[in-house]
This record gives sequence, C-alpha cells and structure tokens, in this order.
Amino acid sequence: METIGTFGASRYSIRDLQLFCESDEPAVLDALAGCEVVRVAKGSRVEDPFLARLYIVLSGALAVESDVPVGIHDGTVTLIHPGESVGEQAVLDESPNLSRISAVEDSELLVIEHELVWRLIDESVALPRALLRLLSFRVRAANALLRRRQRLGEFYRELSLNDPLTGLYNRAWLNEMLGKLVARACQDGRPLSLVMIDLDHFKKFNDTHGHLAGDSALCTAANVIRAALRPTDFAVRYGGEEMLVVLPETGGKVALSVAERLCRRVRAAVVFDDMRLPLPHITGSFGIATLAPGLDENTLLEAADAALYRAKQAGRDTISL
Repeated sequence: METIGTFGASRYSIRDLQLFCESDEPAVLDALAGCEVVRVAKGSRVEDPFLARLYIVLSGALAVESDVPVGIHDGTVTLIHPGESVGEQAVLDESPNLSRISAVEDSELLVIEHELVWRLIDESVALPRALLRLLSFRVRAANALLRRRQRLGEFYRELSLNDPLTGLYNRAWLNEMLGKLVARACQDGRPLSLVMIDLDHFKKFNDTHGHLAGDSALCTAANVIRAALRPTDFAVRYGGEEMLVVLPETGGKVALSVAERLCRRVRAAVVFDDMRLPLPHITGSFGIATLAPGLDENTLLEAADAALYRAKQAGRDTISL
C-alpha cells in the first residue's frame, strides 16, 4: 500500500462514504480530513495483520475472502465497491482483521484507525446508526450463506448415500442406518423385516444384451421395487444385482406379502420399451428375515442372505423365509 495523501486534501467527499453520508457534524469532518488515503495496485494484498483498521473504498474494488475455508466456491469472496467499507468487525473487536483482502483493480482506500472510529462513535449520532444497519445486513448475509452451505452439505451428503445408477440408497446408507433402525425397533418392541433380492442369471443377461442393457434392467427393477413400497420403507442397492428392502414395523407375514408383490411386478416389468422385451430374462429371488430376540443388524442381514440362498437353491424366481 502506498500513502498518497489525506482525505481532506483528496477529491473525495464525505457524501461518498456510506457510513458517514448522513454525518454532517463538524467534528466528524475534521477527524476524517486527516485520515490517510492509500493506493493499492490491482492484485495486491491489503495487509496489516497486527492492526485493527477500517478501510473504505474510494475508487476501484476490493475482494474479501472469508477466513473460514469451506473447500467449495460458494460465495465466500465478497466484493467491496466504492463507498463501502471492510474491517468493521476488527475495529469493534479491536483485533487484527483475519480476512484476506486484495484489490480487484487499482484502488484508493480511506484508512481509519480503530481509536478514531471509537471516538467518532462516541461523538456522532449518525455513525452508530449506520454501523448498526451495516452489521445487521452483514449478519443477514452471513446467515443466508450458512443456510446455503447447509443445503449444499445436505445435497452432497444425500449424493454420498445414494447409488448413482439406480437412485436407491447404497451400502454407506445401510451401514449408517440399519443399526439405528434395528435399535429403535428393539427399544419400541416393534417388528422389522428385511427382503433381500437378487436378479436371477444377471451375468447371462449382461453377456447376451450388453452392460448398457444390464444397467437399464437394474434401473427398471429398482424403479419397480421403489414404486411398490410404502413411504416409510427403504430400498437399497446392496451390491451388483443385489438389492435390499428394509421394512420397519413389519412382521414376517406382511413381509411375505410385500415380497410376493415385488416378485410379480419384477417378473412383469418391461426393460426395453422400444423392443417390447419383457423381463422374463431377469426374474428375482427373494429372501426374507424378520427381527427376533438376540438378532442385531449383522445377524439379521445374514439371515436374509441365507433365506435368499435357499430361494436360489429352490429354482429362483421364488421367495424363501
């Protein structure tokens, strides 16, 4: 930064300063007249790590980068235009300004030391009101940014818990949630059942029709399964052509009814709308397990997997308990 004069000797007026545009007290005018005006070249940093100062942009523009990195470009860089200020928080806290401040273009800045700002707050009527309005705006903007980050976080978290091909939940979701669902069922004394599904002879389907057609078949089966469930049920892509349905508050008899419905709908679904080839190339084997005393989420999964194995041994396209 290069000092080029004082505010009183510059071409700028107090009317150009948003914080002081309503201040016409002689004491304020006299105090600002002696403040430094500095020039900052484009791309240069405004650096004063051990000082609390208020900077007001007279010409050009500054970029203020938050001191809290978030790893994504989400609006944490704020542009400060002529008449606007930066450093109010540092002045009020009487602490160094930790934000990264740099000039977007050749800029001229009015520099006001924190002692003078506090003196003007005591002596001026208009400045405290202007500061309160500005800080209120900054708080609202910060809250909006936090809400946006939260929504982004929720969005990316949802992506991480969903299978990108089928849109069903994935193993990460299952690892996180099944234990909680089982614990809640045990605590409340409610039933819970699993239906494990394997699409029959899926490797042969892929070899015959190709992997793109196999992906279409997986998506078709996933959509059929999802559409046949209640809003309180969960469908998971367990791995490859295996899927899992989690049925809270569902005993074995109702789970069997659900599995029968899924079995029929998978068998009748159409994979290729243009060629009108129905799904008999891929049927499903279904294994059912219901939570019982002594079972946890791992043993419940093992029971469902064992039931699925029995369904395959029984000739596939069938259901086993």
